This record gives sequence, structure tokens and C-alpha cells, in this order.
Amino acid sequence: MAELDSSSRLKKELGLFDVYAISTGAMFSSGFFLLPGLAAAKAGPSVFLAYLCAGFLILPAMFSMAELSTALPRAGGAYFFLDRAMGPMFGTIGGLGTFLALALKTAFALIGIGAYLAIFVDLPIKPVAVLLTVVFVAINIMGAKETAGLQRILVVILVAILAFFIVQGIYEVSFSQSRELTRERFNDFLPHGIEGFISTIGFVFVSYAGLTKVASVAEEVKNPDRNLPLGMILSLVSTTFIYVTGVFVIVALMEPTQLYTDLTPVASTAAEFTPWLPQSFLVGLISVSALAAFASTGNAGVMASSRYPLAMARDSLLPVGLSKLGRFSTPTVAILMTGAFMVFFIVVLDAEGIAKLASAFQLFIFILVNCAVIIMRESKIKSYDPGYKSPWYPWMQVAGIFISMILIISMGWLAILFTIGVILLCLIWYLKYARKRVSRDGAIGHVFQRLGERQDDGLDQEFRGILKEKGLRQEDPFNEVVARAHYVEIDNGQRFEDIIKEASVMFADRIGVEAAKLEKCFMEGTKTGATPVSSGAALPHMHLVGIDQPEMVIARSREGINVEVIDVLGDEVAQRTHAIFLLISPEDNPGQHLRMLAELANKIDQDDFIESWNEASNGAHLKQLLLNDGRYISFRIRPDDGSKIFMEKEIKDLKLPEDSLVAMIQRKGRVIIPKGNTVVKENDRMIIIGEPYSLQEINTMLDEED
Repeated sequence: MAELDSSSRLKKELGLFDVYAISTGAMFSSGFFLLPGLAAAKAGPSVFLAYLCAGFLILPAMFSMAELSTALPRAGGAYFFLDRAMGPMFGTIGGLGTFLALALKTAFALIGIGAYLAIFVDLPIKPVAVLLTVVFVAINIMGAKETAGLQRILVVILVAILAFFIVQGIYEVSFSQSRELTRERFNDFLPHGIEGFISTIGFVFVSYAGLTKVASVAEEVKNPDRNLPLGMILSLVSTTFIYVTGVFVIVALMEPTQLYTDLTPVASTAAEFTPWLPQSFLVGLISVSALAAFASTGNAGVMASSRYPLAMARDSLLPVGLSKLGRFSTPTVAILMTGAFMVFFIVVLDAEGIAKLASAFQLFIFILVNCAVIIMRESKIKSYDPGYKSPWYPWMQVAGIFISMILIISMGWLAILFTIGVILLCLIWYLKYARKRVSRDGAIGHVFQRLGERQDDGLDQEFRGILKEKGLRQEDPFNEVVARAHYVEIDNGQRFEDIIKEASVMFADRIGVEAAKLEKCFMEGTKTGATPVSSGAALPHMHLVGIDQPEMVIARSREGINVEVIDVLGDEVAQRTHAIFLLISPEDNPGQHLRMLAELANKIDQDDFIESWNEASNGAHLKQLLLNDGRYISFRIRPDDGSKIFMEKEIKDLKLPEDSLVAMIQRKGRVIIPKGNTVVKENDRMIIIGEPYSLQEINTMLDEED
């Protein structure tokens, strides 16, 4: 479970709209263009409400996936979450099983494209599906950005045409069709009673299952803490709206006996529209949207499916060759394997029937994912730090578990037996191949540890590595903490213990805790191996109850001092250190504390950091090495340029934009931490931190005055 190096990580190229497009495209295919008529035969006119209820029932799975994806944004989605929560056996079941289920459903979607093309051109369905598989595999190999670009185009076409369908359909229902006929279409609202309605909810629920596919590409999403949950929520809202209003229009405009046997209900409904446009054009337009829907499902399916073998190969549960990235920094071998499986399913199997059975396995995965959130929360691993937390924990997860169980049961014994069969196949692979290649446990070991059993410390280490990759959140006050940090230049002959003592006195003045207590805690942490030391830098740190904000002391030794640390064998080893960052944070925000440590580690790991650190002329320049690019500006106060607007003014009187702060003033070689009554003098060097738009506004102010 080592930290991934940069050459092994997938590129972060997907933004918010890409997340939306992948989730939305994965939900539209048979769910809207095939199932409404079949579902109406089960529920009657109430079928549109069944779609609405199904949209609500997917919420627990969505919230759980969103939380896990923002905490652990790694390729593999459900596999990675289940493996790290419950261990490699459940990871194997989740990874292999979901891979097979997604490959089957994606193959079915591509067959659907062939079927719709056959409406216009006499083409063999399966060869067309195979050819499309090859095309989507090639696009996926070229890069996630290219794949997502195609997905955006397909989803825009799909949503635009369906929006037209809904607007025109509502117009037809409201103004063209008689109200008596509309009321007649909704008579006998529940022809098969509440039992038929509930079974229909389970029948159409699978239409939403694609929502969580995007979790498998979380590693490639920029700013996952925001883009993953927001993209999934926007996708679910818009998709539910289209499903519910679209099916309402279908029920209102189509004659019931025709609807119940119609396998192209959307196109048939368009044929009922008032002919202000040629009917052939309208039907063709709907067919184009159907093709875009099936194509988007196929494209997203190849992308999502291929990340499962990639992630499992990284962990040695599948042959390691599947984890290799190709020329375009994509998992080429895993994508090719996914394409080969899909071609096999298209050619050999009745993909439609098996794809429906695979939906039961997806519900089983939803059960495990909800369990995974509970395990992760109760493990109390401090480095489990989701950027988005599921609301109403744990009742949301408990509800999700029971909902999935009920829906699986409603699908009948055949679906249950299929799910059991897939689980058994995955277990055989784990026992025969994977078990001897792995020796880790999941977060469930940390739950047991609270009951006296053992835990897997490597898991916390891996999660810390993920924190380091994710970086800071927007609300983390890293720049502010660096800016107001005390600075110590270490003299020759001083020891590490002397620096700890001096820094503890500085902390004591700010946070009101005895210096002796702080010194003792820092030294105990170093002696017990809790102080990270690497690349010429040491990071002593601690949490404290009763303080309001993080504080830091920065120390430098150009010559270097020895820091005694504990190595993996338990022996004391002296490491030469040039930079020491002492950090104290509030006890009630451990996630922020770890993110700030991770940000310091990222700075330290940069090429030539220690060389630049030692060459810096003073504390102000040292702090600039730590401040995030684009989050600060530095300038000198002069009477002959735009900076004169700040001269001889108190800090509190400076008319700075919101979200900006004077962090530091350098005056005649010494650093001043500014207060409200600090007066800005000529030749002062000011460092202002803030949001990029605020800093741009300050630059504009300086240019205007100049």
C-alpha cells in the first residue's frame, strides 16, 4: 500500500462538467428509451412516480459513494473502498464482480446502438456493437480528456433533445390534447395495487445505478472534494427530472395498450406530437438522442470498467501488468482487456438478460459500500478525511442497506442466485490467486482494535499519502499560519532540544499553555517516532485541546543539526536536518492538521527545496518558499510608485479587498507580524495573502495609482 509515485498516477484532467457528463451518460439508455412501456405495464399510470421514488432510493448509495470518493480518490471506485474498509477478500468480490457487471451492461448498451441504427440502415447488430467497442476502446486509450470530451458532446446532444421532447410534450398535454383524454389516461392510477407499484420501483431502480460509476475515475478528477459530490448531485437531479417528466408525457400521450408493449416509447410518443415539424424529423431526432444515450453509456462504461483491473493490479490482486500506464498515461492494458471482455459478451451471450441480472449484483455492492462508510467512520482513522460527508449518518447508510436488500429480494431467486454465483467466482479467484500475494487488512481492523484486536497501521500511512496528493482545502488557513509563524535562525552549537525549548516559549506566549508542557510533548513525540523527518526537514507536531487556531514556528540551520529519530527496527538514528516546522493544531480538527502537515511535506519534496531554503536571505524569503503560488503578492513601499497609497497608514485603515490579509512586513532586516495599529513605513516590504481575485484587485489598485 505504498504511496503512488507521479508516473503511476493517472492525470487529473476531469472537471465538474466531466463528472456530470459521466454520471448522466451512464444513467440514460434502456432506462428511458426501453423500460417506460414495460414498467407502465406493471404500475399503470403511476409509473412516473415509480421513477421519482427510485431516484430518492439511490440517495444513500450516492451519498456514501461521494463520501468515500472524496476521502479516497483512487481509481477503482467500489473496489478500492471495499478493499480498504473490509480487506482484500471483499475488495476482490467488489472489484471483479463490478467489473464483470459493468462490462456486461456496457456491452448491452452497445448492442442497443446497433438495434437503433438498424431502424435507419439494414446493418447486422452484433458486428456494429463490436466495431463500436473497438472505437470506444481506442478513444479511451488516447486519454481521459479525450474520452470525457466525447462524453460531454454526447450528453449535451442527449439532454438538449430530451429537453425539447419534454417541453413539446408538456405543450401537447396542456394545449393540444383534451383534458378529458388526459384524465382518462391517468384513470385507474394503481391497477395492480401498491404491490405492483413497489415492484416497479425495483424494476426501474437500475436506471439510476450508473450514477456511481464516476467513483471509479475519482483519481482523475480535479478538486474531487467539490466536483465529485456536486457533479453527482446535479446529475441525479437533472436525470430524475427528465425521467419523471418524460415518462409523465409518455403516459399522458400514448394509448395504454400500445404503451405496455412498446419497446421504443419515446419515439412513439414523438409521433403523437402536433405536426408543426415533419414527423419523420421528430422521430429521427428522438432516435439520435437514443443513439447518444446508448453511446454515452458505452463510452462511460469502458472508462469506468477499465479502472477496476488497474486498481486491483496495483494491489497485486490481478497480474501487475494491468496496472501499467501506456504512452498516453492511460491504463492501456486494462482498457484492452475490458474491450476484449465486452466483445466476448456481445458475440457469445444474451447480454440483455444477463445485464438485468447484473443489476442485482450492483445492489449487493451498494450494501457493501454503505457498510464501508460505517466501518471507515467507526475505525476512527484520523487520516480518513472526506471532503464531503454523508448527511444523517449512520441512518442514511442503514436505510441504504435495507433498501438494497428489499430490491434484490423483489427481483426474484434467479437474480439472487446470479449474485451468489458471481460472489463464489470472485472468492475462488481470491483464494487461488490473490490471498498469497497480499498481507493487509482493511479499516475494519481498526474497529476491532478498539475492542482489543489488531489493526493495520499501513492503512493509516496510505491514507496520509492520499491526503498529501489531495492537498489543502480552500478553507484551510495554511498561508495565514505560515505568515504569522515565528522564525528562528539556529546558531552553531545549538541542539534540536534547544530549538524545541525556544519554540515552546514562543508558542506559550500565543496559546496560553505552559512552555514546559509543550516542550515535553514535542520531545516525547520525537522519541516515540511521531515526528516525520526526511529530505533534510523535521515536522514535530501535536494537537491541543482548548486552542482556537493552528500555530507554527519555523527554524533553519544552514549547517544542519542532528535530530534523533526511531527507525523501522526501533533504533535511534541521527538525521541531518536544515528545516524544522513545529505545528500545533486544535484537537477537534485532526483532518486539517494532517492536511497542513501533508502540504509541508509536499513543499519539502520539491526539487532543490533545501538548497533554496538554505540560500534564502531572511525569514520573509523562507516563508515565501512555503506560501502557495498565486495566493500572495509581495512588494516594497516606495513614495514614487503605486504602493504609496499604503504609506504611513495603519493596517486597519488600509482599504484592502475582502479575502485578503497583510500577512507580514519586513522592515530593516527584521520581520514584523502586523497588528491593526501597525503603521506601514517607506521601504517596508509587504506580503499580502488572499484569494487570486483579491490579489488581482490589489495589483490593479497599485497600477492605477502608479
